[in-house]
Amino acid sequence: MLKLSAMAQIICIANQKGGVGKTTTAVNLSAALAVSEKRTLLVDCDPQANATTGVGLDKSVLAQTLYHGLIGEAGAGAVIVDSQIECLKVMPSRVELIGFDVEMMDRPHREHALRRLLTTVSDDFDYIVIDCPPSLSLLTVNAMTAADALLIPLQCEFYALEGLSQLVQTFQRIKGGLNPALKIAGILLTMFDRRTNLSHQVAEDAESHFKDLVFKTTIPRNVRLGEAPSFGQPILLYDAMSPGAVSYFSLAKEIMATNHAGHA
Repeated sequence: MLKLSAMAQIICIANQKGGVGKTTTAVNLSAALAVSEKRTLLVDCDPQANATTGVGLDKSVLAQTLYHGLIGEAGAGAVIVDSQIECLKVMPSRVELIGFDVEMMDRPHREHALRRLLTTVSDDFDYIVIDCPPSLSLLTVNAMTAADALLIPLQCEFYALEGLSQLVQTFQRIKGGLNPALKIAGILLTMFDRRTNLSHQVAEDAESHFKDLVFKTTIPRNVRLGEAPSFGQPILLYDAMSPGAVSYFSLAKEIMATNHAGHA
């Protein structure tokens, strides 16, 4: 079935390993899409709320967060806040989101809570980008169930491909039941250091395992990318000329070019 063009393309960024560049990618891909004049919503689905602070929001002054939307205490519109970029809106998170798994344990259709919430606003956006926690918890299952496509960041380090099979199994399980339309948008190589053999080896391994699923864009190891979150800014605002900013613009272009295409 064809999606209506009015509806947002929903991309969830997941990998149960921590420190692979999930939040960096969620924040900077969202910012790059928004600067490209695409109406974009960043959904922070991680109780650590690093995406929320990474776009400069003060968690302590938030009246309501994604948690209140997921448990049905607030509508999506009440949870969405503005960012420093005109076309970028945010559904922020805070530590209370940790209670979601327990709170929803006995609720029917608990895997569909995020999809229900986003359905009410998906016509207002071109892209919705979901940052997942570093686990395969109910929150991650909700994100994959709500998404059209899964983007997997893969850091160019030892054991990078280890654990990926677990994520792919989760993807297949969700595709087989909760969300048959889910595709893999692609695998994004992060922390790529062109001077090391290891980075090139990981890239080769990923390409031989996953063929055409690997994005052409790679995200380099970049000091400025690491600094930007502590200033509450996406890299495009912090240092637009840095290699990190250029690479996330390139990723956004790649995603916009394939538009609603994905891989089964």
